[in-house]
Amino acid sequence: MRNLTNPAWIRAKGALFLLLGMLAVALILVQRPTLQVAALLIIAIWAFCRFYYFAFCVIEHYVDSTYRFTGLLSFARYLIGRHNTGEVS
Repeated sequence: MRNLTNPAWIRAKGALFLLLGMLAVALILVQRPTLQVAALLIIAIWAFCRFYYFAFCVIEHYVDSTYRFTGLLSFARYLIGRHNTGEVS
C-alpha cells in the first residue's frame, strides 16, 4: 500500500476519523444518556490521546531519540525489548 501524501486527502482522512469518533460517542450517549457515562467517555478519550502522545512523541524525543516508531505494534515491541532497527517512519 502506498503512503498517503496528498494534503487534501490527509485532511479528509483526519476529518473522517473525527466524524467516526463523534458518531461513536453520540451513539453511546444515546444508548446510555447519563453524566457518569459521559464523564467516563471523556476520561477514556483523553487518556488514550495522552497515551498516543506518550508512545510517539515523548519516547522518541525524550527517551530514545534513535528509535522511530511505525505504529502501536512497533511501540509494544519496543516496550518488551525487541528493537527492530529496520523500522523507520
